[in-house]
Amino acid sequence: MNFKKIALGVVALTSIVTLAACGSSSSKDSLAKIKDKGTLTVALSPDYAPFEFQMLKDGKNEIVGSDVDLAKEIGKALGVKVNIQAMDFNNVLASVTSGKADIAISGISSDPDRAKAYDFSDSYYTANNVIVVKKEHQDKFATIADFKGKKVAAQKGSVQEKVATEQVKDASLVSLIKTGQAINELKNGTVEGVVLEEPIGKSYIAANSDLALSDVKLDSSDTDSYCVAMPKKSDKLKKEIDAVIKKLKAKDAINKSVEKNFELAQAAK
Repeated sequence: MNFKKIALGVVALTSIVTLAACGSSSSKDSLAKIKDKGTLTVALSPDYAPFEFQMLKDGKNEIVGSDVDLAKEIGKALGVKVNIQAMDFNNVLASVTSGKADIAISGISSDPDRAKAYDFSDSYYTANNVIVVKKEHQDKFATIADFKGKKVAAQKGSVQEKVATEQVKDASLVSLIKTGQAINELKNGTVEGVVLEEPIGKSYIAANSDLALSDVKLDSSDTDSYCVAMPKKSDKLKKEIDAVIKKLKAKDAINKSVEKNFELAQAAK
């Protein structure tokens, strides 16, 4: 009987030590975890030229863009390698929650709901919202009222999906996984417009002469500012990332990166 008590005591003590070790690991802050493994894993959706897109480089498919440039600058500041993980946009934030990615940089805007689940960096870029239409229908869709009873597409899980719902109220929303799908639906005549951020809309228009920007003016508030998303309680990591963003913005490096990648995206098409 005494032997059993001793054995049970050893098991209990082992369990406590194991739990303590697990607790110690899980409580380690995001910055320390990244530096310990020597890699910054970044989630993004590479269908947002000029921010993130795919192109052939030296015969190999490579993900490039201004968000990738930003990720590399953050990795350099932290002294770690950068590992880019491509996925659909509606999985980008979920990958941060699950721990598959350390941060997400994918034209992500902070809003009150997202801020409950994630920490966000200072804004690194602000874009206006626009509606892309067929060029031949540009005059036909000059006001929000013109979209009444029509179908308007937006990317699933994006701020633009919310903008379409709240600002183009009398239209029917079509939510699609990829931006490219929405553009194809527009070209095929399945939808009459696509709500996008202006740089992305212009990128698609530059590659498709049959598309144009509608004259519709959508409200573009601070919620359309791009930020880096990270797990909650990432105070130290946020401080480091904010410092990188501040440094780049002071040199106008992010705007220059967007312009450079816009030209690169057109050359790649």
